[in-house]
Amino acid sequence: MKSVALSGNKRAERGTSNAKSLRKEEKVPCVIYGGKENIHFTVNEIAFGKIVNTPEVFFINLDIDGTTIKAIIKDVQYHPVTDRALHVDFLEVTEDKPVTVKLPIKLVGNSRGVINGGKLRTVTRKLRVNGLPSALPEFIEIDITELKIGQSIKVEEIKGDGLTFLDASNAVVVAVKRSRVVVADEEDEEEGEGEEGATAEGAEAAPEAAAAE
Repeated sequence: MKSVALSGNKRAERGTSNAKSLRKEEKVPCVIYGGKENIHFTVNEIAFGKIVNTPEVFFINLDIDGTTIKAIIKDVQYHPVTDRALHVDFLEVTEDKPVTVKLPIKLVGNSRGVINGGKLRTVTRKLRVNGLPSALPEFIEIDITELKIGQSIKVEEIKGDGLTFLDASNAVVVAVKRSRVVVADEEDEEEGEGEEGATAEGAEAAPEAAAAE
């Protein structure tokens, strides 16, 4: 995964009233856990928004009063009306401990089903995975080239080196549904023609056999 830098400052005070004052100054109260001790600090709201308001997932190199800590975002609390970030939980990351993150999926290839008139349906855009930091990619790549109309790709069919997929194994990730405008798949047509040819040959052979008798 990519890494981005974010600066913060330790909180001298804590509490609801102090948090409200910080938000008026466009600062977001945060806490980072997973290390030797939990650290309460603040980050700039605009700088944080540039990181969180994107489909990408990052490692975040937090600079808290001169001390750099590698972390990931675990949870963000938003205001129900304004959608402003009210509080952020970070988790400290170390190279020897697996972490759980949601990674975006990236579809590659041109689906045969879509070419033939089917409609591509992406059921989920992110997958929960667990793995060491060094094994976490920027996204999960899924090749849909051979996906025909009526077919789907499930979690159990997706592989990733060093990754454990945590979503239900039978959960559908992407599928091709039938639409109003559909053309026959060339391979299916060839199979159908082969079956019809065999039937026709059999029908022609039957009268010949009867005549011989």
